[in-house]
Amino acid sequence: MKKQEYRKQTQIWKRRAKGFKWTWIALLLAAIITVVISLQGPGSNTVMLTHIHGLGYSGDGQRILIPSHYGLKIYAQGEWTHGQGEEHDYMGFTAVDNGFYSSGHPAQGSNKKNPFGLLKSTDDGLSLDFLDLYGEIDFHLMSASYETHTIYVFNPEPNTRLKTVGLYYTKDEAETWVKSEMIGINEVPGALAVHPTNDSILAIGTKNGLYVSEDAGNQFVKIADMQVTSLAFGAENELFVGSFNEKGEMYRMDIGLKQLTEVNLPDLTEDAITYISQNPMTRNELVFSTVKMNVYVSTDRGSNWKQIVSQGESV
Repeated sequence: MKKQEYRKQTQIWKRRAKGFKWTWIALLLAAIITVVISLQGPGSNTVMLTHIHGLGYSGDGQRILIPSHYGLKIYAQGEWTHGQGEEHDYMGFTAVDNGFYSSGHPAQGSNKKNPFGLLKSTDDGLSLDFLDLYGEIDFHLMSASYETHTIYVFNPEPNTRLKTVGLYYTKDEAETWVKSEMIGINEVPGALAVHPTNDSILAIGTKNGLYVSEDAGNQFVKIADMQVTSLAFGAENELFVGSFNEKGEMYRMDIGLKQLTEVNLPDLTEDAITYISQNPMTRNELVFSTVKMNVYVSTDRGSNWKQIVSQGESV
């Protein structure tokens, strides 16, 4: 090979070697980035919750659904994933056997109207079915019967469908609404829960009392003088009550006997329960969240608790 041709070929080899080197570095960086994304994205053990706006179980009892300020977060078998679709700010979230009902506000950059009114999703938020009052109202206080899907809302202001402030319910996904009389309550509700199978039974909590109605919210009976922070019906004719009295407390009440029994809890000094849910398939399993954005799970009806979120960060 002539000297001139040799020099030319050597320069080509050097360029190729240099290109191979940078290609290898680029591939290595891409692999590192992929690992980092996989650790932080869906299927990760890490999640941050800036707010907690509800709590519930999927219909098969396998997943805990937690709506946050930035979309739906899902916990199952020690792993965290993100709900489908955009990261909307769901409010008034309530899980049912085939999905969830909610209200709230659209994610930043979304083309959805604000506020949401009443919506339903059966695919973890991938698709949203706006049932009523889309773009008109945000229901912060809402609950639905887990099996019958009767929905109760506390309407905060008059709108095109609900003409006065107060408690309303619908049995046909907002085709028609009925106003409840709320006789026996002179306070603004702070917590609301509907029985999973008998949708005429519901409970309301206020700063000063626990109330139960057995006629779709027309007449309420005061059960206890207490500050109620959260409510949830269980499958075995039980009502779980979150309360605050110097620290966060939880009680279990038999609907028929109207007797309250305190549930063992972790130390909730200067904290209080915001949401409670019972697993519909494994009734010994309970989950609750707190004001300080802690989340605990029990698999033995509250005898022992495992913390899965601490101050908004997954444990």
